[in-house]
Amino acid sequence: MIRYQNKFALLADMFQNHQRCFSLSLFPLETSRDWHPQAGGTQAPAARGQDRSDRRLRWQVFAGIFFGYAAYYFVRGNFDLAQKGLIDAGLYNKAELGQIGAAAGLAYGISKFLMAAVSDRSNPKVFLPIGLLLSGLCMTLMGLMPWATSSVAIAFAMIFINGWFQGMGWPPCGKTMVHWWSKTERGSVVSVWNTAHNLGGMVPGAMVLLAGAVYFNTHGVEATNKDIWQQALYYPGIAAMIIAIPIFFIMKDSPQSCGLPPIEQWKNDYPDNYDAKTAEKDLTTKEIFVTYVLKNRLLWYIALANVFVYLIRYGVLKWSPVYLSEVKHFNFKGTAWAYTIYELAAIPGTLLCGWVSDKVFKGKRGLTGFIFMILTTAAVVALWMNPATPADQVAQYADKPWFQNPYQLTDFVLMTTVGFLIYGPVMLIGLHALELAPKKAAGTAAGFTGLFGYLGGTTAAAAVVGWAAQHYGWDGGFYVMIGGGVIAVVLLFITMLEEGRHKARIPESERVKK
Repeated sequence: MIRYQNKFALLADMFQNHQRCFSLSLFPLETSRDWHPQAGGTQAPAARGQDRSDRRLRWQVFAGIFFGYAAYYFVRGNFDLAQKGLIDAGLYNKAELGQIGAAAGLAYGISKFLMAAVSDRSNPKVFLPIGLLLSGLCMTLMGLMPWATSSVAIAFAMIFINGWFQGMGWPPCGKTMVHWWSKTERGSVVSVWNTAHNLGGMVPGAMVLLAGAVYFNTHGVEATNKDIWQQALYYPGIAAMIIAIPIFFIMKDSPQSCGLPPIEQWKNDYPDNYDAKTAEKDLTTKEIFVTYVLKNRLLWYIALANVFVYLIRYGVLKWSPVYLSEVKHFNFKGTAWAYTIYELAAIPGTLLCGWVSDKVFKGKRGLTGFIFMILTTAAVVALWMNPATPADQVAQYADKPWFQNPYQLTDFVLMTTVGFLIYGPVMLIGLHALELAPKKAAGTAAGFTGLFGYLGGTTAAAAVVGWAAQHYGWDGGFYVMIGGGVIAVVLLFITMLEEGRHKARIPESERVKK
């Protein structure tokens, strides 16, 4: 009889937790802001930490932010895959596409920063899927509606709107991770989560291959870039909108909204300079922006470094379909595979970078990013220096797949290497920003680095690299990217030095306040 009573109590407790977690409002419930050990009959932290339902909730929340953020990348870079088709269709040249592409970085940088401030005071359960739904709708319209690509101005506006909705993806995920995982868990968790955008980034390339197969079955001839650029836009857009629906039902707000204590108490894991009185306190907008962001010198250093890290990340990603097609003689299948593998390689690379950061360098994010960025810049130089298929051999390899062409195979390997290396520094800068601010300001701090990365780096990757390639050839485009890589290395070196000084300034007596 007692056994049945215990089971009934467990089911009742689980049901109570689900009720607390389920909030349909954009802003968190008032009851979720503070946790009291005696409120609602919740168990002590040690006991709760052993409860299977609590562990299941963390896995459920992780699935929500992982697959939700992956879906954002269905419609983040798919326009890049359409660029060669737009050129071949006579709609735009490289300079014009650079102008259009700059809208994404401009909008996303501003949105990620401003939406982060909204996200810090909002419920990620609603915030995350709404942005995904609207972003998918933008790309679907661009693919299906001729007016959406009828001029540079209209296409710029559509990409800008899409970029703004994209800014609603990262902040709620960052907020969720600092609320549900403690400091000693966070490096590994963030590195695993960060592979979500690589998994999502593979999907547009796969959908281009699918569109090519559908075209062949329908028309009986192989598709060209000009034939399937619309599908490169609306296939991923529709998929993103579909995935937004289950994400809403999977996501949860903070542990406190589910009847759990703050993660520091739950896991008995307190970061340096932790103060329980302020860690869970809701901050004013002024406190978030001024005290914990604008006055944080180390945050400024990593934000500036992010500009040039993103210049390489998006310079290679955004222009590789056009570059490989025009210079290295890749067909649309080859460019789609290279684009896809670039993202796939980032998954083990990011995991390795997170592990090295946690286990080898003991949380020294600046040092880890410095080393990975040196290797990334070297790989970009190698990609640039690798010769294209000689003119007298182009016909010989014209009907063969890319992996049977030694020149294209080398390019493929180098693209894979760049993808393997570049996303480690991207992940570390975001993680570093999260750790440099209180949990209630974490999203804004990360958004601040994103503001620099996208407003400066991604915009330059689109507009400056595109302009340089149009007027000075692809050598000019690579000069811009390699120069950015060198500057990123220098700034990450400064960050590494400043990181050590920052930790040294924290008195030993103030490292932990429980």
